[in-house]
Amino acid sequence: MKENKITIAIQKKGRLSDNSKNLLEKSGINFRTSGEKLLARSSNMNIDILLVRDDDIPSLVSKGVADLGIVGENVLAEQSATNTNLKAHTILPLGFSRCSLAFARPSSSNMKSLANKTIATSYPGLVKKYLKQNNIKAEVIKINGSVELTPYIGIADCICDLVSSGATLEANNLVQFKTLMASEAVLISNQKRKNMQERSILSLVKRFEGVINAAESKYVMLNAQEKSIDSICKLLPGADSPTIIPLKEKGKVAIHALCTEPVFWETMENLKISGASSILVMPVEKILY
Repeated sequence: MKENKITIAIQKKGRLSDNSKNLLEKSGINFRTSGEKLLARSSNMNIDILLVRDDDIPSLVSKGVADLGIVGENVLAEQSATNTNLKAHTILPLGFSRCSLAFARPSSSNMKSLANKTIATSYPGLVKKYLKQNNIKAEVIKINGSVELTPYIGIADCICDLVSSGATLEANNLVQFKTLMASEAVLISNQKRKNMQERSILSLVKRFEGVINAAESKYVMLNAQEKSIDSICKLLPGADSPTIIPLKEKGKVAIHALCTEPVFWETMENLKISGASSILVMPVEKILY
């Protein structure tokens, strides 16, 4: 391995994989994946990308095989709950692949409590930790797949599984009734690795932050009367010190602002009511503070 090379572990296949690759590409890392290969090398940066199973990523980072990893917060939490020697921790929430780990019961059941119930889950460590923290006595059985079927074949009273849109629960006549944790993709690193202080890794993390910060940010340009400046600036979501530019027409200005919060149609309509005209909202690709 070359000196100062950065190794990043990401999921090989699936939605998290697509989002992770998109983040790396938007951060200026050029690479190609091919077939079943587990390693991709960047063509423009001293970076290797490991393409692996998501549940292998915390271990690879913990052991120092990878400097950084992109993984679901739920996976990291489950492995941290079952392995006290895991030396991986979150350094940056990434804002994509959002979901929740939740308890669900059959729609025909009126169950409201987990007490004395049997719970099927792929996350036994987190479920047992939750039960212990809430002083609830229940049986937990680990199921690696098809968790949704267990209530109907008599294995469990309810399940604890990942919920995104809720469509899978609905398709299996299940109803969510309690949330254990919210989850999203996170960037992780080894707690004991000194190279997190290296300029190359810190610079890369800053690039990731720039892409994440830009995801919902918009650049807004509009025209307005000078007398409306204060009221209009108050309506611009998350704007920090907008730029005010005098126009040729006396008493009129252009207002430019970077809005770090979403700009909805309602926002634009309120700007219009407050005297704004020629409102232009543009996407932001990258932000570097």
